[in-house]
Amino acid sequence: MNVQEQIKKYITSQPEPKRRDIRELHRLTLQVSPECKLWFFDGKDSTNHTVSNPTIGYGFHTIKYANGKSREFFQIGVSGNKTGISVYVLGLKDKKYLAKTYGKKLGKASVTGYCIRFKALKDINIDTLKAAIRYGLAAQHEEGKLTK
Repeated sequence: MNVQEQIKKYITSQPEPKRRDIRELHRLTLQVSPECKLWFFDGKDSTNHTVSNPTIGYGFHTIKYANGKSREFFQIGVSGNKTGISVYVLGLKDKKYLAKTYGKKLGKASVTGYCIRFKALKDINIDTLKAAIRYGLAAQHEEGKLTK
């Protein structure tokens, strides 16, 4: 199964209205960056243990480990959770940037160093969320903004 099929299957597996919201977030993210790399992370580690919720990924950044090894991972992630939806903006150097820049403008959302969590799209300002996604995807190309 290719990445697009995995994403479609994941979205379809979500209950309404979350399914509709994740489908719309997928559309909006692709609208912001139509050519970005797509990922699907099933939430399982190499031993097949669940370590997170399944996540649709967009763009990429390189994770560099202390041992000198590195790997690519998505820059933006969208995931359904028990209480709603999480949008992850990964690899940012300044862990206060998201909350400081977008937090108060988003509406009913909680914002951490890398995660925007909300119950439903209707509860947040879509333009502000798109701006945060756009910033996260642009950061993948700016080495100084990424965590090393």
